[in-house]
Amino acid sequence: MIIKNGLVHSLDKGFYPDTIYIEETRFSDSTMDQNILDASNCYVIPGLIDVHFHGGDGADFSDGSLEGLQKLGYYELLHGITSICPASMTLPEEQLLTICQTAAEYARQLKALAAVQAPSSLPPCAELVGIHLEGPFISPAKKGAQKESNIVPPSAVLFEKLWEASDGLLKIITMAPETDSALAFIREFSDRVHISVGHTAADYDTAALAFDAGADHLTHLFNAMNPLHHRNPGPIGAAFEHPEVFVEMICDGIHIHPAVMKASLRMFGKERIVFISDSMRATGLPDGHYELGGQPVGVKGPLAALPDGTIAASVTNLMDCMKKAVSVGIPLEAAVRCASYNPACSIGVSDRLGNIEVGKQADCVLLACDTLEVRAIVKAGQLIYP
Repeated sequence: MIIKNGLVHSLDKGFYPDTIYIEETRFSDSTMDQNILDASNCYVIPGLIDVHFHGGDGADFSDGSLEGLQKLGYYELLHGITSICPASMTLPEEQLLTICQTAAEYARQLKALAAVQAPSSLPPCAELVGIHLEGPFISPAKKGAQKESNIVPPSAVLFEKLWEASDGLLKIITMAPETDSALAFIREFSDRVHISVGHTAADYDTAALAFDAGADHLTHLFNAMNPLHHRNPGPIGAAFEHPEVFVEMICDGIHIHPAVMKASLRMFGKERIVFISDSMRATGLPDGHYELGGQPVGVKGPLAALPDGTIAASVTNLMDCMKKAVSVGIPLEAAVRCASYNPACSIGVSDRLGNIEVGKQADCVLLACDTLEVRAIVKAGQLIYP
């Protein structure tokens, strides 16, 4: 495939006119395939990567269903999110094991299909590149929409069970570093999984110890943590002082005020912010009553909340979060990076995903220059939409 006449996103150059060549499943410097995709009046951006979301279009990762994963992957892909690392909730051990086993089976099935069939014959869906365990090793004081009765202390035994069940798909664990044995857990496992400080009541010193011990991620900045205070900088201040730490940010316009979104980008820089959606199963569906992590959630417009008013995830997919960020003044060039390359770096898959570069997997999206509406989606070199 040849993509011509578009403005191509580059980490170094911003947007510039270029021709993209795709040979089979990868970006190339030439191609024998003469199929042409005209990108006139379009930006060409990398496929987006969501490393923290729960569901969409009625499906939830925590359902532990192969059919649900397929539905979720299809929904994400059709919105330009070409790779996914969905998040579980704080749930009982047996349910977490089922979620991990189902994800591993789903990944095996797709790999087996890819080995014997042409890519164009595979079911269209976003690629499952990992699992994000949001809990159960969190703080009851900052549980947010997580169910308190399922919270447990950090456990090496439970981690090993989940690691084995996932077939090594675990990429991120969100945990509170102030809980018993948390720092020892971080030191033991941070070389195998990215540990994210989140749902935490930790002060600055405790969070800094966690980052020193190997944690390299901060879960949904400002949400479910102590605020950045001039005398008590908390985990946000600690993350700022550790340049290796990636910081998640929900850009749905509900979780964080636009002014804080822009200030956070200036504070951490476009290299460290990871846009996430934190979306739930109600995303893409009408207002009504839904469920998240075993708790009832009411959805009205862009707001999803528990009966007591606690914000419960979002109902905005990552592509729409990125567009929201642009609408409040974040440059498109930076927003694209925060929704593609940075997420890939944060979970260790940037060697093959996250930007448009020769040799990397050919995942890209065409956006109309005037409206940012999706005009075409290419996944692993195959035109998925239109």
